[in-house]
Amino acid sequence: MCGIVGIVSKSKNKEKELKMMMDKIRHRGPDGDGNYIDEDFALGHLRLSIIDLKTGAQPMISQNKNFVIVFNGEIYNYLELKSELEDLGYKFKTKSDTEVLLTMFEEYGEKMLPKLRGMFAFVIYDKFRKELFGARDHFGIKPLYYYETDDVFLFASEIKAFMDHPKFKKELNEKVLPLY
Repeated sequence: MCGIVGIVSKSKNKEKELKMMMDKIRHRGPDGDGNYIDEDFALGHLRLSIIDLKTGAQPMISQNKNFVIVFNGEIYNYLELKSELEDLGYKFKTKSDTEVLLTMFEEYGEKMLPKLRGMFAFVIYDKFRKELFGARDHFGIKPLYYYETDDVFLFASEIKAFMDHPKFKKELNEKVLPLY
């Protein structure tokens, strides 16, 4: 189990806010952590090492430097997908399913989703388009929560990561209660 968190905002305190979010779910990744922060985006990852213990650190930047990923889960068919990508000319620096997932996005974009077998939640940041793409497995085994207002977008593996963020409002949305 790893943990992922992220912020999209104009805040000048994103690094501090990201650390607070990561600290709330630190139990999800005792083997390491990392972050990627730019003007509007901040991504954080807490790592539980399972595959590629030495070179699978995240956030991971694609070889073409266009994309950054934070990923929680396991892609069961990543070796098959890696072979498919190698046939297309891609070379890999790690043995991780994270790099395969990131390269799949580089090659296929969101059309890669039907090819994935596993349990996963991930967010990929396109540095040049300034866009996020996120997905989770069909059964929601690996959670991915988000919160949005006019001036902030947050995501995380657990809702409690949002609790201390200064823009998070802890209030009940009565409009959705009938859904439950």
